[in-house]
Amino acid sequence: MGDSTTIAALLLGLLEGLTEFIPVSSTGHILLAGHFLGFNSAGKTFEVVIQLGAIVAILIVYFSRLLGVAMAFPTDPAARRFVWSVLLAFLPAVVIGVLGHDFIKTVLFETPMLIAIMLILGGFVLIFVDRMNLRITHDDAMRFPPKMALIIGVIQCLAMIPGVSRSGATIVGGMLMGAGKRAAAEFSFFLSMPTMAGAFAYDLYKNRDVLDAGAINEIAIGFIAAFVAAILVVNWVLGYVSRNGYALFGWWRIIIGTAAMAALLAGF
Repeated sequence: MGDSTTIAALLLGLLEGLTEFIPVSSTGHILLAGHFLGFNSAGKTFEVVIQLGAIVAILIVYFSRLLGVAMAFPTDPAARRFVWSVLLAFLPAVVIGVLGHDFIKTVLFETPMLIAIMLILGGFVLIFVDRMNLRITHDDAMRFPPKMALIIGVIQCLAMIPGVSRSGATIVGGMLMGAGKRAAAEFSFFLSMPTMAGAFAYDLYKNRDVLDAGAINEIAIGFIAAFVAAILVVNWVLGYVSRNGYALFGWWRIIIGTAAMAALLAGF
């Protein structure tokens, strides 16, 4: 593994951690950055597997609350309903992810222009929804009704298209169904745990034959960078969106998507 590859893996890992839990599409950013840096991984496994760093980060941040849920699960109906809601929301991604895995990885992940377009469109959607005067009926992410959670899970599947953003889709879906901005973000965090862990495990299984020692070194570097960056971002995100909403992230998507589109049209 050369120095340039090491630096690229480090930068992409930082980018993953910084963008995974904000609605700007971490996968879209990583794929575009990899394209312009000339970084390629077998089966695009690096881009999925380094998400494990962000998964570990969110588990640590929410460890005490998750432990409380686990301890209360046998006797507390609210704890059981929360777990059931997250699993229901996770289910659609399992079905679509397994059925569409090869198309997603070999076609959608290999189309930078599509990613740029989805970043721009998603930015406008995020700004529009953020400015809507929505009635808040759910301000606790751990008490979303199962039906609401399932609908959010279906909406999450839009993020199979790189550039849409998993967190962006779930946050917008939650807000449209009455979730407060902070609660929508927190439910997106909770849902990210099984979703990202499942994507990591399934992608590792599907690409087990193309992994080599070099790829493992790159993934390790990306994992550590993603973990550190994600730890720093998660709590900041909740505080920021509670005070300011999501418009900043919408404008960021539009700027990055437009710049990427211009570069691609220029032949880069």
